[in-house]
Amino acid sequence: MKTSEVELAIGGMTCASCSARIERKLNRLEGVTASVNLATEKAKVAFPEGVEVGRLVATVEKLGYSAHEIVPPPPDTGDGSDRADGGAAERPVTTDLTEADRLLRRLLVSAALALPVVVLAMVPSLQFAYWQWLSLTLAAPVVVWGGLPFHRAAFVNARHGAATMDTLVSLGTLAAFGWSLWALFLGTAGEPGMRHGFEFTIARGDSSSALYLEVAAGVVTFILLGRYLEARSKRKAGAALRALLELGAKDVSVLRPDGSEARVPVGRLAVGDRFVVRPGETVATDGTVVEGASAVDVSMLTGESVPADVAVGDAVTGATVNAGGRLVVEATRVGADTQLARMARLVEDAQSGKAEVQRLADRVAAVFVPVVIALAVATLGFWLGNGAGAAAAFTAAVAVLIIACPCALGLATPTALMVGTGRGAQLGILIKGPEVLESTRRVDTVVLDKTGTVTTGHMDLHEVYATDATDEKELLRLAAALEHASEHPVARAVTAGAARRLGLETGALPAPRDFENVPGSGVRGTVAGHTLLAGHARFLADAGVTGLDELTAARERAEAAGRTAVLVAWDGVARGLLTVADTVKAEGPDAVRALRDLGLAPVLLTGDNRAVAQSVAEAVGIAPDAVYAEVLPEDKADVVRRLQGEGRVVAMVGDGVNDAAALATADLGLAMGTGTDAAIEAGDLTLVRGDLRVAADAIRLARRTLATIKGNLWWAFGYNVAALPLAAAGLLNPMIAGAAMAFSSVFVVTNSLRLRSFT
Repeated sequence: MKTSEVELAIGGMTCASCSARIERKLNRLEGVTASVNLATEKAKVAFPEGVEVGRLVATVEKLGYSAHEIVPPPPDTGDGSDRADGGAAERPVTTDLTEADRLLRRLLVSAALALPVVVLAMVPSLQFAYWQWLSLTLAAPVVVWGGLPFHRAAFVNARHGAATMDTLVSLGTLAAFGWSLWALFLGTAGEPGMRHGFEFTIARGDSSSALYLEVAAGVVTFILLGRYLEARSKRKAGAALRALLELGAKDVSVLRPDGSEARVPVGRLAVGDRFVVRPGETVATDGTVVEGASAVDVSMLTGESVPADVAVGDAVTGATVNAGGRLVVEATRVGADTQLARMARLVEDAQSGKAEVQRLADRVAAVFVPVVIALAVATLGFWLGNGAGAAAAFTAAVAVLIIACPCALGLATPTALMVGTGRGAQLGILIKGPEVLESTRRVDTVVLDKTGTVTTGHMDLHEVYATDATDEKELLRLAAALEHASEHPVARAVTAGAARRLGLETGALPAPRDFENVPGSGVRGTVAGHTLLAGHARFLADAGVTGLDELTAARERAEAAGRTAVLVAWDGVARGLLTVADTVKAEGPDAVRALRDLGLAPVLLTGDNRAVAQSVAEAVGIAPDAVYAEVLPEDKADVVRRLQGEGRVVAMVGDGVNDAAALATADLGLAMGTGTDAAIEAGDLTLVRGDLRVAADAIRLARRTLATIKGNLWWAFGYNVAALPLAAAGLLNPMIAGAAMAFSSVFVVTNSLRLRSFT
């Protein structure tokens, strides 16, 4: 059945039980699969034909929460296209307060009113005749107005037969406030010298006149403080993704057919349009340089600090910054197809998903609140039955209600995911989903594709060997001139390498006449009056070239080292030999060493011959018995399966179309972002830049994110397990319980924020 996906913005969630309840209700709809994220306040829903988005929204709203579909902004209609600001001045400016701002205002008022109430209750020397009536006057607005978000949410959920964290807070604070009202108006608490709840313990006996105004006001204030700090921290947690989304250019100078420029909003760019990028400007979209040369700062997308040199024919990525000369770029991808947009989607998808360990937490949270309410009632009954008195029993029951709020449980995973994936995006590491984190912990073997992963994937000129009767510079000049007419990778490597050694531009080389390319053998032509041949030894021998024996030893040495030998002859005589090979990346040895330090056994996988493979393996430090050479593209996945059959948990690093099946087969696929779309789609982790060392960084980051999630959950569970017995035993004052509960959430979020410093 065909399915569609929608993202819903959810309002009113306050704890893990809220998100679990919404998720459970949506998943009960036939064919619907939903994942609700407390930290991002979003639901990602897949639904079949016949189910409308309106029904999904209505389902959430029936539970007492708000919901609406998140719709991408429409494409620019062209209004204001000739304005430098892209018509931005005509758009309405929102002045809505953020959630953190609203909480701060409520917190400041509540704190100002609650502080005197707490001080009067805790410092007997400050108490005066009928001071308790002043405390009531100050505490009432805190409990009613300050705690209004909790009471409203508790009421809405109660109407639907549900209980959440807000239920616990609301019950606890209203119970403390209600008891105090009874004591003031119907008891003896309104008289001078009365007792207050903070002094009361079970060991001291009962007092029907005990007041809990400081508990009610203090708990509301502490929880508001926790919510405010949590909201601020959550915003920081999502800062990396917001920064990524804001990188793109807002407008662009498009070249018109008559050569003039027009400044238009970037949304109006189409594939094939040519636009100008001046020094200091942001590249508007992905494209190819058609004019000019410059250095481009790619650090904001890849984490690479060194600018990349680009010239005509080179690809540039949208959101990078032109650090040098003027460029004219032809757009190749726009809008949602750009690398920036794809990166943002990957990060958002990862942040909205759930690791398996979080699903366990969700199942616990779904039943946690009802269990806590039952435990509070049992605590009240236990102490009443044991003669402790109403006030003592009430104190313990309220403490149980407040200390048990499962806020931290719901924030443990999503906040760590938000920070970890956001930091990864800044470093050029894209984590496709939270389930990937579990895989990185178990991996013990990493398979490295050779070409484009361990090596540069580009042929380069290595050695020049001229016969005794030949000048080396003349050999280079004539060979480069002949090969310049060919598009073969080996020919391009010879031309570029020779021109570089001679200090010439390739355009300054003499053009060959009567050029002929003989596929699989070599090339021939006339240069500067000489009849030249360049290619395999057999090609030259078949043409009747003499003097080949003098080059035999050099050719065999080159082939033994895994290099391609190009023999050059002119006027019927062999003149020399050039060797060409794919170059091992400079960071290759460091990368392999870093992978070993993570406990991974590196394996090299390639379709090249064994001599080439062993040479590359030796250069980067991979053992000879861990090399799989001469493997056909379609057989690479079989090698991964063979290793898995030996009991290994395998990670695969690759960049080409022929690596896609192996990446998908591996327990963990790491795709080089410099590679093909097929490889990137098949991978679990995408390394935006081509530096192999980032593979080790990616695994370290994923493992550290998983460790942070588990640490958060350990704290969230451990906190409740340890604190509930203390509260039930009457050893924990409700106000202190409120403070501890609020700061448990803050602890979880701030612990997640430590991932921002990952390097």
